[in-house]
Amino acid sequence: MKIYPAFLSFLFITIFISPSVSDHCNAQDKKVLLKIKKALGNPYLLASWDPKTDCCDWYCLECHPNTHRVVSLTLFSDDRLTGQIPPEVGDLPYLETLLFRHLPNLNGTIQPAIAKLKNLKTLRLSWTNLSGPVPNFLSQLKNLTYLDLSFNNLSGSIPSSLSTLPNLEALHLDRNKLTGTIPESFGMFPSKNLYLFILSHNKLSGTIPASLANMDFNTIDLSRNLLEGDPSVLFGPNKTTFEIDLSRNMFQFDLSKVQFPKSLARLDLNHNKITGSIPAGLTDLELQFMNVSYNRLCGQIPVGGRLQSFDYSTYFHNRCLCGAPLDTCK
Repeated sequence: MKIYPAFLSFLFITIFISPSVSDHCNAQDKKVLLKIKKALGNPYLLASWDPKTDCCDWYCLECHPNTHRVVSLTLFSDDRLTGQIPPEVGDLPYLETLLFRHLPNLNGTIQPAIAKLKNLKTLRLSWTNLSGPVPNFLSQLKNLTYLDLSFNNLSGSIPSSLSTLPNLEALHLDRNKLTGTIPESFGMFPSKNLYLFILSHNKLSGTIPASLANMDFNTIDLSRNLLEGDPSVLFGPNKTTFEIDLSRNMFQFDLSKVQFPKSLARLDLNHNKITGSIPAGLTDLELQFMNVSYNRLCGQIPVGGRLQSFDYSTYFHNRCLCGAPLDTCK
């Protein structure tokens, strides 16, 4: 059979060039993505977003292998990207991951259209110039497992409605300008699967809610706030906590009465108003790091475990602590 050159050319165009054959990207998703690119000023980061190519091959995003709908949008590390989060992000209905990170010229408030993303599991808006409040509408994202709003300029109080997120596993609100108290409702997360609880480097005040006794966090970081009172509910022998950082607050409690989780490996209590003595129970722990300096502790440092493996800076500037690695008790 004779094959004509014209037919070969048509075949080549159909297979290798025609977008209708090669483009797996959903047409509506592509239209939305191009609007997002335009709204952000056509940054170099999105240079691969060419309307003539398959959007599932574009940089900074991922499509589902079967449906070819956009499920992940991750924009990061570009100081030339300016403007606000475009409202069109809310028009990607199958999005599971949304990340705007290390974008110092991204400004404005957290985009309300994000509330439309009912399939969203991971939301990371961090290391940007976003301002305004932590919005209540985030509580509508019932599939959310990871929420990171750290290293921004967010202000106002923490909405108690976040505790209604049934699947939340990680909460990062650190390095902002948040004020007010930690909501009492934060001890009532439905799933009890919240393992990262990071609220450090804010201006939070008040006491630790008693309800947090119900939670078993893996990592707690409330450092560098204006918190006060007794945080003992964060501890407990039946918890599985790995790290607790309560440093640089105004906590005032008797450390000798605290019962520690056997899993605790990192403990930072420096720069508070903690009284009492260092409990002997700490010798039973496999501590990797500890700092109780700049408090009001007294008595002999218990001998055993890892307590003598730390240098004097772990214990100094207390009222009357003594024993290795500090001076001998008189």
